[in-house]
Amino acid sequence: MRECGIIVVGAGPAGMAAALALAESGRQVCLAGPPPRPDDRRTTAIMAPGMAFLASLGVTFEAGEAAPLRVMRIVDATSRLVRSPTVAFRSAEIGEEAFGWNITNTVLNRRLSEAVAKSGAIERIEKPVLAWATDPEAVTITLDGGEVLVAKCAVAADGRSSGGREAAGIRVHSRPLPQVALVTTFRHAITHEDTSTELHTEHGPCTQVPLADPNRSSLVWVTSPDEADLLASLDEASFCLAVERRMHSMLGKVSDPGPRQTWPLSTGLPARFADKRIALVGESAHVFPPIGAQGLNLGLRDAKDLVSCLRNASDPGAPDVLNAYSARRRPDVLARAGAVNALNTALLSDFLPAQMARSAGLGLLRALSPLRSFFMREGMAPGSGFRRMGTEIRSLGKEVGGKISARDKQQQSGH
Repeated sequence: MRECGIIVVGAGPAGMAAALALAESGRQVCLAGPPPRPDDRRTTAIMAPGMAFLASLGVTFEAGEAAPLRVMRIVDATSRLVRSPTVAFRSAEIGEEAFGWNITNTVLNRRLSEAVAKSGAIERIEKPVLAWATDPEAVTITLDGGEVLVAKCAVAADGRSSGGREAAGIRVHSRPLPQVALVTTFRHAITHEDTSTELHTEHGPCTQVPLADPNRSSLVWVTSPDEADLLASLDEASFCLAVERRMHSMLGKVSDPGPRQTWPLSTGLPARFADKRIALVGESAHVFPPIGAQGLNLGLRDAKDLVSCLRNASDPGAPDVLNAYSARRRPDVLARAGAVNALNTALLSDFLPAQMARSAGLGLLRALSPLRSFFMREGMAPGSGFRRMGTEIRSLGKEVGGKISARDKQQQSGH
């Protein structure tokens, strides 16, 4: 049996970020778990605060490894009776260089792994974890091969089927979705201009996200399992044509697609975010559809809040410490999960009032720039929109008043 300061189980991006953050705060960390899948073809959009957090941990990216997201556009591509207006969010509207940056998971995992290897406070153990056990004083982890690690606190960053969450006795409300995400990359004739487009369809969002090459983008096409299977089986020419049609030729001719992968979708929220000396981070703490670039950004905030709660704790696994972490994460996670799941449900629903509500909401966002600014700030960093709410409300009043005044003048001139 070997003692560790804190054990982090799960060596994906969320787990590596948590290990780095804990090490940066002065903790000795054992990071256990196999390395990330080398064939993961997905990309991750990391918002500006998340990039700043990674940079503070020594994780940086070279030119050409990260593509800025300066414009995020929502397009209604359904054929329903009630259609929503197209809405474009521009980072310049809120004085930001970019909302965030899109990075391939291959590059992201490599840079995180390099930072972990350089840290003198992290012991990297690439063996799978076979068993968890908890008692009032410690958490015990059994590795493949029989080695046993013990610590006052463990971080479960071991994914949606978390063994750590189960060992902590934390119930999770989860359900599979009738959707599959097909992911790939593709070349397009028209440059993307640092713009991401999320097309809303009856089966879910189809999202194009720019890569560093101005004529190449990643694609996350959420659809029904049957259509995903069909798209995955198409020959290259037929698949390119299908992507071009789905994109309404916004980026011109599509060619040179990358390998295609499909990922079944589900949702999952735990009853608590920590218990019995185990804290949940990443997908052990929240799972929902890929809408609005929230997944890893939430995981990075998990890591940041965990370090904040543990910073001055002599016993990092004490109930009051982990209860504080759970309480701190709850509002952020529930708000993001609620918004994403509500939007996804509205897309799948044929219920007319739901379609009307979605259309009205997007119409207001398109018409009122202060409202757009509020949601853009909240999307990047929770609370930032509320901190500027007074300014935005005054701007909203002026904008609405101006629109009413212009309408009245137009009506008077017509008499």
